[in-house]
Amino acid sequence: MSIDEIAARVRAGERLGCREAAQLWREAPLWLLGQLASERKRKVSGDKVYYNRNFHIEPTNLCVFNCRFCSYRRPAGDPEAWDYSLEEIEEIARSHRGEGATEVHIVGGVHPQHGFDWYVELVRRVKSVLPEAAIKAFTAIELGWMMDKAGVDYRTGLSRLRDAGMEAIPGGGAEIFDERLRAEICPEKGSTAQWLEIHRTAHRLGIKTNATILYGHVERLEHRLDHLRRLRELQDDTGGFNAFIPLKYRNFGNSMSRIGEVSVVEDMKMLAMSRLFLDNVPHIKAYWVMYGKSITELALAFGADDIDGTIEDSTKIYSMAGVEERKPRLTLGEIERMAAAAGLRAVERDTFYREIGG
Repeated sequence: MSIDEIAARVRAGERLGCREAAQLWREAPLWLLGQLASERKRKVSGDKVYYNRNFHIEPTNLCVFNCRFCSYRRPAGDPEAWDYSLEEIEEIARSHRGEGATEVHIVGGVHPQHGFDWYVELVRRVKSVLPEAAIKAFTAIELGWMMDKAGVDYRTGLSRLRDAGMEAIPGGGAEIFDERLRAEICPEKGSTAQWLEIHRTAHRLGIKTNATILYGHVERLEHRLDHLRRLRELQDDTGGFNAFIPLKYRNFGNSMSRIGEVSVVEDMKMLAMSRLFLDNVPHIKAYWVMYGKSITELALAFGADDIDGTIEDSTKIYSMAGVEERKPRLTLGEIERMAAAAGLRAVERDTFYREIGG
């Protein structure tokens, strides 16, 4: 099949298979990928670029796992390690009162000692301080560890967290689904099957989630497409994913630093293919903290319709990996200018993509 024939099928709304997607990736000019992805994006969200007012709470960077790509983890006693108490976490939440935040994003290392009840109490306290904000908390890896350790099945555990105030789950921890590669880059970490099952269970409980991929390390194109295929199949089954976020591997300060980083062209291809292949996931996010503000503007021409939020210098996961945004903060004016530069319109949303104001 020719590239023109594949492009025509995409424009007709036909679903891409892995073979057609691989051919499009390898043979299509970059402008065509951008054009196809932009056309698909406009069918979903018109001229809108979504953002929210959010901040992160990262309870600790101590972690029972030691992923080879991670620049965030520190051992106990390291001068760059932190481990907040429940009281300190509550105070962080309190410090953001009055800022208009509609979402609190809570992720961190997988703590070696905290029990399940500790996490339930964490959610309850943050929600009590900021009842107007949605709590989006814990990757499937964190959730799997805390529930398995407590001997709590996933449905029961997620229900308890939901009752405490957790309303959504972020997409982290997916990394790459190929089991052989996962064993190479994060052998101690929760499995692909666990990640998928926790998200499937959350969706069946009515808890919306996001999904991610970590790309640009030792994986190949077929591994990326396999990852997208598994997500698409789960979304066909449950419809529970709000957004997909391609996460670029950054090589500063980790044991895989020798690999280097992929180019901006590769980033744009990854975004465009995410939009085209994941035809059932409504939103594709260009996470500005990871790409930087200038590259995020470019990403809006390759199918992304969301750039995350204001952040308020509250995350260190990518700043510790060497990205340019060492103090990540985005003003509303900057968001509006980024959208306008791409010929689009900035629209504030909540965690569930309900529009605010306007």
